Amino acid sequence: MSQPESYRVPTCGPVVGTIRPPGSKSITNRALVCAALAGGESELIGALDSEDTQVMVAAWKQLGIRVDRSPDGETLRVEGCGGKIPARSADSFLANSGTSIRFLTAACCLGSGTFRLDGVARMRERPIEDLLDALRQLGADVRSEQGNGCPPVVVQASGLPGGSAEIAGTISSQFLSAVLMAAPGSRRGVALRVRGDLVSKPYVDMTIAVMRSFGVSVHGEDYRSFTIPAGSGYRAARYAIEPDASAASYFLAAAAVTGGRVTVDGLFRHSLQGDVAFCECLERMGCRVTYGQRSITVQGGTLRGVEVNMNAISDTAQTLAVVALFANGPTRIVGIGHIRHKETDRIQSLAHELRKLGAEVEEAEDGLTIRPGPLRPAEIQTYHDHRMAMSFAIAGLRIPGVVILDPGCSAKTYPRFFSDLEGLIAQRPIAQPPSA
Repeated sequence: MSQPESYRVPTCGPVVGTIRPPGSKSITNRALVCAALAGGESELIGALDSEDTQVMVAAWKQLGIRVDRSPDGETLRVEGCGGKIPARSADSFLANSGTSIRFLTAACCLGSGTFRLDGVARMRERPIEDLLDALRQLGADVRSEQGNGCPPVVVQASGLPGGSAEIAGTISSQFLSAVLMAAPGSRRGVALRVRGDLVSKPYVDMTIAVMRSFGVSVHGEDYRSFTIPAGSGYRAARYAIEPDASAASYFLAAAAVTGGRVTVDGLFRHSLQGDVAFCECLERMGCRVTYGQRSITVQGGTLRGVEVNMNAISDTAQTLAVVALFANGPTRIVGIGHIRHKETDRIQSLAHELRKLGAEVEEAEDGLTIRPGPLRPAEIQTYHDHRMAMSFAIAGLRIPGVVILDPGCSAKTYPRFFSDLEGLIAQRPIAQPPSA
Protein backbone atom coordinates (compact mmCIF):
# COMPACT_ATOMS: atom_id res chain seq x y z
CA MET A 1 0.00 0.00 0.00
CA SER A 2 1.40 3.38 -1.00
CA GLN A 3 2.03 5.89 1.77
CA PRO A 4 0.93 9.55 1.63
CA GLU A 5 3.69 12.03 0.94
CA SER A 6 2.60 14.27 3.80
CA TYR A 7 0.32 14.46 6.83
CA ARG A 8 -1.29 17.62 8.17
CA VAL A 9 -1.50 17.31 11.94
CA PRO A 10 -4.95 18.18 13.38
CA THR A 11 -4.80 20.90 16.02
CA CYS A 12 -6.85 20.27 19.11
CA GLY A 13 -7.66 21.33 22.64
CA PRO A 14 -6.49 19.44 25.70
CA VAL A 15 -5.94 15.79 24.84
CA VAL A 16 -7.65 13.54 27.37
CA GLY A 17 -7.66 9.77 27.03
CA THR A 18 -5.99 6.40 27.48
CA ILE A 19 -3.77 4.53 25.06
CA ARG A 20 -1.65 1.39 24.95
CA PRO A 21 1.24 1.66 22.46
CA PRO A 22 2.41 -1.46 20.61
CA GLY A 23 5.10 -3.72 22.04
CA SER A 24 8.59 -2.43 22.66
CA LYS A 25 10.86 -2.67 19.64
CA SER A 26 13.91 -2.94 21.85
CA ILE A 27 12.48 -5.79 23.92
CA THR A 28 11.00 -7.57 20.90
CA ASN A 29 14.32 -7.73 19.07
CA ARG A 30 16.22 -8.81 22.19
CA ALA A 31 13.65 -11.51 22.92
CA LEU A 32 13.90 -12.69 19.31
CA VAL A 33 17.66 -13.19 19.67
CA CYS A 34 17.33 -15.10 22.95
CA ALA A 35 14.45 -17.22 21.64
CA ALA A 36 16.24 -18.01 18.38
CA LEU A 37 19.35 -19.17 20.26
CA ALA A 38 17.40 -21.10 22.91
CA GLY A 39 16.61 -24.78 22.94
CA GLY A 40 12.93 -25.46 22.19
CA GLU A 41 9.96 -23.30 21.19
CA SER A 42 9.42 -19.89 22.75
CA GLU A 43 6.30 -17.76 22.63
CA LEU A 44 6.68 -13.97 22.54
CA ILE A 45 3.45 -12.23 23.51
CA GLY A 46 2.75 -8.58 22.70
CA ALA A 47 5.55 -8.39 20.12
CA LEU A 48 5.91 -5.34 17.90
CA ASP A 49 5.04 -5.83 14.23
CA SER A 50 6.99 -3.11 12.41
CA GLU A 51 9.73 -2.76 9.82
CA ASP A 52 12.51 -3.11 12.39
CA THR A 53 11.12 -6.34 13.81
CA GLN A 54 10.05 -7.67 10.42
CA VAL A 55 13.59 -7.48 9.04
CA MET A 56 14.86 -9.21 12.19
CA VAL A 57 12.33 -12.04 11.76
CA ALA A 58 13.15 -12.36 8.05
CA ALA A 59 16.87 -12.58 8.82
CA TRP A 60 16.36 -15.31 11.42
CA LYS A 61 14.33 -17.28 8.88
CA GLN A 62 17.25 -16.97 6.44
CA LEU A 63 19.46 -18.37 9.18
CA GLY A 64 17.23 -21.43 9.44
CA ILE A 65 15.08 -20.46 12.43
CA ARG A 66 11.33 -21.08 12.24
CA VAL A 67 9.32 -18.03 13.31
CA ASP A 68 5.52 -18.07 13.13
CA ARG A 69 3.47 -14.92 13.64
CA SER A 70 -0.16 -14.91 14.83
CA PRO A 71 -2.81 -13.33 12.56
CA ASP A 72 -2.85 -10.14 14.65
CA GLY A 73 0.94 -9.94 14.45
CA GLU A 74 1.39 -9.66 18.21
CA THR A 75 2.47 -13.21 19.10
CA LEU A 76 5.60 -14.88 17.75
CA ARG A 77 6.46 -18.56 18.10
CA VAL A 78 10.16 -19.18 17.68
CA GLU A 79 11.76 -22.62 17.35
CA GLY A 80 15.24 -22.10 18.76
CA CYS A 81 18.46 -23.66 17.51
CA GLY A 82 20.14 -24.39 20.83
CA GLY A 83 22.94 -21.94 20.08
CA LYS A 84 23.94 -23.46 16.72
CA ILE A 85 22.90 -21.45 13.65
CA PRO A 86 21.36 -23.96 11.18
CA ALA A 87 22.16 -22.16 7.90
CA ARG A 88 25.60 -22.33 6.32
CA SER A 89 25.24 -19.02 4.51
CA ALA A 90 22.90 -16.02 4.26
CA ASP A 91 22.83 -12.56 2.70
CA SER A 92 20.53 -10.50 4.89
CA PHE A 93 19.10 -7.08 4.09
CA LEU A 94 18.25 -5.23 7.31
CA ALA A 95 16.95 -1.93 5.92
CA ASN A 96 17.91 0.79 8.43
CA SER A 97 17.54 -1.30 11.56
CA GLY A 98 20.74 -0.66 13.49
CA THR A 99 19.51 -2.90 16.30
CA SER A 100 19.07 -5.83 13.91
CA ILE A 101 22.40 -5.57 12.11
CA ARG A 102 24.36 -5.25 15.35
CA PHE A 103 22.61 -8.08 17.19
CA LEU A 104 22.72 -10.41 14.19
CA THR A 105 26.37 -9.71 13.39
CA ALA A 106 27.31 -11.08 16.81
CA ALA A 107 24.82 -13.96 16.62
CA CYS A 108 26.09 -15.07 13.21
CA CYS A 109 29.53 -15.64 14.76
CA LEU A 110 28.00 -18.68 16.47
CA GLY A 111 27.38 -20.34 13.10
CA SER A 112 29.53 -22.14 10.60
CA GLY A 113 29.74 -20.57 7.15
CA THR A 114 29.64 -17.18 5.46
CA PHE A 115 27.09 -14.54 6.40
CA ARG A 116 26.67 -11.06 4.94
CA LEU A 117 24.58 -8.31 6.51
CA ASP A 118 23.66 -5.11 4.69
CA GLY A 119 21.11 -2.30 4.70
CA VAL A 120 20.02 0.96 3.10
CA ALA A 121 22.42 3.76 2.13
CA ARG A 122 22.18 5.40 5.57
CA MET A 123 23.01 2.07 7.22
CA ARG A 124 26.24 2.00 5.23
CA GLU A 125 27.18 5.26 7.00
CA ARG A 126 26.48 4.02 10.54
CA PRO A 127 29.57 2.90 12.48
CA ILE A 128 29.95 -0.74 13.52
CA GLU A 129 33.72 -1.16 13.80
CA ASP A 130 33.70 -1.07 17.61
CA LEU A 131 31.51 -4.18 17.59
CA LEU A 132 33.63 -5.92 14.96
CA ASP A 133 36.78 -5.18 16.96
CA ALA A 134 35.33 -6.73 20.11
CA LEU A 135 34.18 -9.83 18.22
CA ARG A 136 37.64 -10.24 16.67
CA GLN A 137 39.16 -10.14 20.16
CA LEU A 138 36.88 -13.07 21.00
CA GLY A 139 38.19 -15.04 18.02
CA ALA A 140 35.60 -14.21 15.36
CA ASP A 141 36.40 -13.53 11.70
CA VAL A 142 34.35 -10.42 10.93
CA ARG A 143 35.02 -7.44 8.71
CA SER A 144 33.52 -4.36 7.15
CA GLU A 145 33.19 -5.32 3.50
CA GLN A 146 34.24 -1.87 2.27
CA GLY A 147 36.95 -1.46 4.93
CA ASN A 148 35.40 1.73 6.32
CA GLY A 149 34.08 0.41 9.64
CA CYS A 150 30.48 0.48 8.44
CA PRO A 151 28.15 -2.13 6.90
CA PRO A 152 28.00 -4.28 4.83
CA VAL A 153 29.46 -6.76 7.32
CA VAL A 154 30.86 -10.15 6.37
CA VAL A 155 31.09 -12.91 8.99
CA GLN A 156 33.22 -15.96 8.18
CA ALA A 157 31.95 -18.07 11.05
CA SER A 158 33.31 -21.17 12.71
CA GLY A 159 31.81 -20.73 16.16
CA LEU A 160 32.79 -18.10 18.73
CA PRO A 161 35.86 -19.12 20.76
CA GLY A 162 35.21 -16.57 23.53
CA GLY A 163 37.68 -15.21 26.07
CA SER A 164 38.30 -11.59 27.06
CA ALA A 165 37.64 -8.42 25.11
CA GLU A 166 37.43 -4.66 25.51
CA ILE A 167 34.48 -2.92 23.88
CA ALA A 168 33.87 0.77 23.29
CA GLY A 169 30.78 2.21 24.96
CA THR A 170 30.65 5.78 23.65
CA ILE A 171 28.81 5.31 20.31
CA SER A 172 26.11 2.76 21.11
CA SER A 173 25.23 0.42 23.96
CA GLN A 174 23.94 -1.96 21.29
CA PHE A 175 27.50 -3.11 20.60
CA LEU A 176 27.77 -4.35 24.17
CA SER A 177 24.26 -5.83 24.10
CA ALA A 178 25.05 -7.69 20.88
CA VAL A 179 28.11 -9.39 22.36
CA LEU A 180 26.35 -10.14 25.65
CA MET A 181 23.51 -11.94 23.87
CA ALA A 182 25.86 -14.00 21.68
CA ALA A 183 28.22 -14.84 24.54
CA PRO A 184 26.24 -17.81 25.97
CA GLY A 185 27.00 -19.70 22.75
CA SER A 186 30.78 -19.20 23.00
CA ARG A 187 33.10 -22.09 23.72
CA ARG A 188 35.03 -20.59 26.66
CA GLY A 189 32.72 -17.99 28.13
CA VAL A 190 33.19 -14.26 27.74
CA ALA A 191 34.61 -11.48 29.91
CA LEU A 192 34.01 -7.93 28.65
CA ARG A 193 35.43 -4.62 29.78
CA VAL A 194 33.83 -1.37 28.62
CA ARG A 195 36.14 1.35 27.31
CA GLY A 196 34.94 4.92 27.83
CA ASP A 197 31.61 6.09 29.26
CA LEU A 198 28.81 3.71 28.33
CA VAL A 199 25.84 5.48 26.71
CA SER A 200 22.21 4.42 27.16
CA LYS A 201 22.87 2.27 30.23
CA PRO A 202 19.19 1.33 30.76
CA TYR A 203 19.27 -0.55 27.46
CA VAL A 204 22.06 -2.77 28.79
CA ASP A 205 19.97 -3.38 31.89
CA MET A 206 17.13 -4.36 29.55
CA THR A 207 19.38 -6.78 27.65
CA ILE A 208 20.50 -8.48 30.85
CA ALA A 209 16.91 -8.73 32.12
CA VAL A 210 15.68 -10.33 28.89
CA MET A 211 18.60 -12.78 28.93
CA ARG A 212 17.71 -13.70 32.51
CA SER A 213 14.14 -14.48 31.44
CA PHE A 214 15.57 -17.02 29.00
CA GLY A 215 17.78 -18.64 31.61
CA VAL A 216 21.14 -16.83 31.29
CA SER A 217 22.72 -14.77 34.07
CA VAL A 218 25.19 -11.97 33.38
CA HIS A 219 27.60 -10.88 36.09
CA GLY A 220 28.30 -7.16 35.84
CA GLU A 221 30.13 -4.52 37.83
CA ASP A 222 29.13 -0.85 37.61
CA TYR A 223 28.73 -0.94 33.79
CA ARG A 224 32.50 -1.44 33.48
CA SER A 225 32.85 -5.22 33.25
CA PHE A 226 30.58 -8.13 32.40
CA THR A 227 31.07 -11.90 32.53
CA ILE A 228 29.08 -14.77 31.01
CA PRO A 229 30.48 -18.13 32.14
CA ALA A 230 31.12 -21.04 29.81
CA GLY A 231 28.29 -23.52 29.63
CA SER A 232 25.55 -20.89 29.70
CA GLY A 233 22.67 -21.49 27.34
CA TYR A 234 19.23 -20.06 26.70
CA ARG A 235 16.07 -21.94 27.62
CA ALA A 236 12.81 -21.53 25.72
CA ALA A 237 10.29 -19.29 27.47
CA ARG A 238 6.83 -17.80 27.27
CA TYR A 239 7.68 -14.12 27.39
CA ALA A 240 5.38 -11.06 27.59
CA ILE A 241 6.63 -7.83 26.00
CA GLU A 242 5.83 -4.41 27.48
CA PRO A 243 4.35 -1.56 25.42
CA ASP A 244 7.05 0.62 23.90
CA ALA A 245 8.09 3.36 26.32
CA SER A 246 9.74 5.45 23.60
CA ALA A 247 6.46 5.41 21.66
CA ALA A 248 4.57 6.29 24.83
CA SER A 249 6.61 9.48 25.12
CA TYR A 250 4.75 11.04 22.18
CA PHE A 251 1.34 10.61 23.81
CA LEU A 252 2.55 11.79 27.21
CA ALA A 253 4.05 14.81 25.43
CA ALA A 254 0.64 15.43 23.86
CA ALA A 255 -0.78 15.86 27.37
CA ALA A 256 2.08 18.21 28.24
CA VAL A 257 1.79 20.55 25.26
CA THR A 258 -2.04 20.71 25.17
CA GLY A 259 -2.62 20.90 28.91
CA GLY A 260 -4.46 17.59 28.75
CA ARG A 261 -4.33 14.31 30.63
CA VAL A 262 -3.13 11.07 29.02
CA THR A 263 -2.82 7.63 30.57
CA VAL A 264 -0.51 5.03 29.02
CA ASP A 265 -1.67 1.54 29.86
CA GLY A 266 0.83 -1.27 30.40
CA LEU A 267 3.80 0.74 31.67
CA PHE A 268 4.72 1.58 35.25
CA ARG A 269 7.40 3.35 37.23
CA HIS A 270 9.79 0.38 37.33
CA SER A 271 9.19 -0.91 33.82
CA LEU A 272 11.99 -2.79 32.11
CA GLN A 273 12.49 0.16 29.74
CA GLY A 274 14.54 3.07 31.01
CA ASP A 275 12.63 5.48 28.76
CA VAL A 276 9.84 5.67 31.34
CA ALA A 277 12.18 8.21 32.98
CA PHE A 278 10.96 10.62 30.28
CA CYS A 279 8.08 11.24 32.68
CA GLU A 280 10.53 12.69 35.19
CA CYS A 281 11.60 15.24 32.57
CA LEU A 282 7.97 16.26 32.03
CA GLU A 283 7.49 16.51 35.79
CA ARG A 284 10.46 18.86 36.05
CA MET A 285 8.91 20.96 33.29
CA GLY A 286 5.69 21.42 35.27
CA CYS A 287 3.51 18.39 34.52
CA ARG A 288 1.97 16.15 37.15
CA VAL A 289 2.84 12.45 36.82
CA THR A 290 0.87 9.66 38.49
CA TYR A 291 2.16 6.09 38.51
CA GLY A 292 -0.36 3.28 38.73
CA GLN A 293 0.29 -0.42 39.17
CA ARG A 294 0.23 -0.88 35.39
CA SER A 295 -0.23 2.64 34.06
CA ILE A 296 1.34 6.08 33.90
CA THR A 297 -0.70 9.29 33.68
CA VAL A 298 0.60 12.74 32.76
CA GLN A 299 -1.43 15.88 33.44
CA GLY A 300 -0.21 18.92 31.57
CA GLY A 301 0.61 22.16 33.36
CA THR A 302 2.40 25.45 32.81
CA LEU A 303 5.67 24.38 31.20
CA ARG A 304 9.07 25.76 32.13
CA GLY A 305 12.44 25.22 30.52
CA VAL A 306 14.90 22.79 32.10
CA GLU A 307 18.46 21.58 31.75
CA VAL A 308 18.59 17.80 31.48
CA ASN A 309 21.12 15.10 30.64
CA MET A 310 19.30 12.59 28.44
CA ASN A 311 22.22 10.24 27.79
CA ALA A 312 20.35 7.31 29.33
CA ILE A 313 17.05 8.01 27.51
CA SER A 314 18.26 9.53 24.27
CA ASP A 315 15.46 8.00 22.16
CA THR A 316 13.11 10.47 23.83
CA ALA A 317 15.31 13.53 23.32
CA GLN A 318 13.46 14.56 20.17
CA THR A 319 10.16 14.37 22.02
CA LEU A 320 11.40 16.61 24.84
CA ALA A 321 12.87 19.07 22.33
CA VAL A 322 9.41 19.51 20.80
CA VAL A 323 7.83 19.99 24.25
CA ALA A 324 10.45 22.69 24.87
CA LEU A 325 8.84 24.81 22.13
CA PHE A 326 5.94 25.49 24.52
CA ALA A 327 7.93 26.16 27.71
CA ASN A 328 8.65 29.41 29.45
CA GLY A 329 12.40 29.86 29.15
CA PRO A 330 15.13 27.87 27.43
CA THR A 331 15.63 24.11 27.61
CA ARG A 332 19.12 22.62 27.37
CA ILE A 333 19.51 18.93 26.50
CA VAL A 334 22.99 17.42 26.94
CA GLY A 335 24.66 14.01 26.88
CA ILE A 336 23.23 12.93 23.53
CA GLY A 337 26.18 13.30 21.17
CA HIS A 338 25.82 9.62 20.17
CA ILE A 339 22.45 10.27 18.48
CA ARG A 340 24.31 11.92 15.63
CA HIS A 341 24.91 8.34 14.42
CA LYS A 342 21.26 7.25 14.29
CA GLU A 343 18.87 7.18 11.30
CA THR A 344 19.95 10.78 10.78
CA ASP A 345 22.21 13.18 12.67
CA ARG A 346 19.42 13.78 15.14
CA ILE A 347 20.94 16.83 16.80
CA GLN A 348 21.48 18.64 13.52
CA SER A 349 18.08 17.61 12.13
CA LEU A 350 16.29 18.62 15.33
CA ALA A 351 17.91 22.04 15.30
CA HIS A 352 16.96 22.66 11.68
CA GLU A 353 13.30 21.70 12.07
CA LEU A 354 12.79 23.44 15.43
CA ARG A 355 14.02 26.67 13.85
CA LYS A 356 11.37 26.30 11.15
CA LEU A 357 8.73 26.38 13.88
CA GLY A 358 10.12 29.61 15.34
CA ALA A 359 12.57 28.50 18.01
CA GLU A 360 16.08 29.82 18.44
CA VAL A 361 18.33 26.78 18.68
CA GLU A 362 21.97 26.59 19.66
CA GLU A 363 23.57 23.33 18.58
CA ALA A 364 26.43 21.73 20.55
CA GLU A 365 28.44 18.59 19.92
CA ASP A 366 26.55 16.65 22.59
CA GLY A 367 23.17 18.38 22.59
CA LEU A 368 21.27 21.59 21.98
CA THR A 369 19.63 24.57 23.67
CA ILE A 370 16.11 25.55 22.62
CA ARG A 371 14.80 29.07 23.23
CA PRO A 372 11.09 29.32 22.40
CA GLY A 373 9.96 32.05 20.07
CA PRO A 374 6.77 33.06 18.27
CA LEU A 375 5.54 29.78 16.78
CA ARG A 376 4.60 29.36 13.15
CA PRO A 377 3.49 26.57 10.81
CA ALA A 378 6.02 24.62 8.79
CA GLU A 379 6.58 21.56 6.67
CA ILE A 380 8.75 19.19 8.70
CA GLN A 381 11.40 17.11 6.96
CA THR A 382 11.77 13.72 8.62
CA TYR A 383 15.07 12.54 7.10
CA HIS A 384 13.76 8.94 6.91
CA ASP A 385 13.76 9.01 10.72
CA HIS A 386 10.66 7.61 12.43
CA ARG A 387 11.31 9.60 15.61
CA MET A 388 11.44 12.91 13.74
CA ALA A 389 8.01 12.19 12.25
CA MET A 390 6.36 11.18 15.52
CA SER A 391 7.89 13.81 17.79
CA PHE A 392 7.14 16.76 15.50
CA ALA A 393 3.57 15.57 15.05
CA ILE A 394 3.06 16.56 18.69
CA ALA A 395 3.95 20.16 17.86
CA GLY A 396 1.13 20.19 15.33
CA LEU A 397 -1.46 19.57 18.04
CA ARG A 398 -0.83 23.15 19.17
CA ILE A 399 0.52 24.89 16.07
CA PRO A 400 -1.98 25.05 13.18
CA GLY A 401 -0.54 24.16 9.80
CA VAL A 402 2.22 21.72 10.77
CA VAL A 403 2.75 19.19 7.98
CA ILE A 404 4.87 16.06 8.41
CA LEU A 405 6.62 15.00 5.22
CA ASP A 406 7.11 11.28 4.57
CA PRO A 407 4.95 10.21 7.53
CA GLY A 408 5.30 6.59 6.40
CA CYS A 409 8.81 6.46 7.86
CA SER A 410 7.11 5.92 11.25
CA ALA A 411 6.43 2.34 10.11
CA LYS A 412 9.98 1.53 11.15
CA THR A 413 8.79 1.15 14.74
CA TYR A 414 5.11 2.23 14.88
CA PRO A 415 3.04 1.65 11.72
CA ARG A 416 -0.22 2.77 13.38
CA PHE A 417 1.16 5.91 14.99
CA PHE A 418 -0.87 8.56 13.16
CA SER A 419 -4.14 6.64 13.38
CA ASP A 420 -3.51 5.99 17.08
CA LEU A 421 -2.81 9.69 17.63
CA GLU A 422 -6.07 10.61 15.91
CA GLY A 423 -7.87 7.99 17.99
CA LEU A 424 -6.51 9.48 21.19
CA ILE A 425 -7.59 12.97 20.14
CA ALA A 426 -11.04 11.64 19.27
CA GLN A 427 -11.58 10.40 22.83
CA ARG A 428 -12.52 14.01 23.58
CA PRO A 429 -14.34 16.41 21.19
CA ILE A 430 -11.83 18.58 19.38
CA ALA A 431 -11.89 22.13 20.69
CA GLN A 432 -10.35 25.28 19.35
CA PRO A 433 -6.56 25.14 19.65
CA PRO A 434 -5.07 27.24 22.42
CA SER A 435 -3.00 30.18 21.27
CA ALA A 436 0.56 29.23 20.49
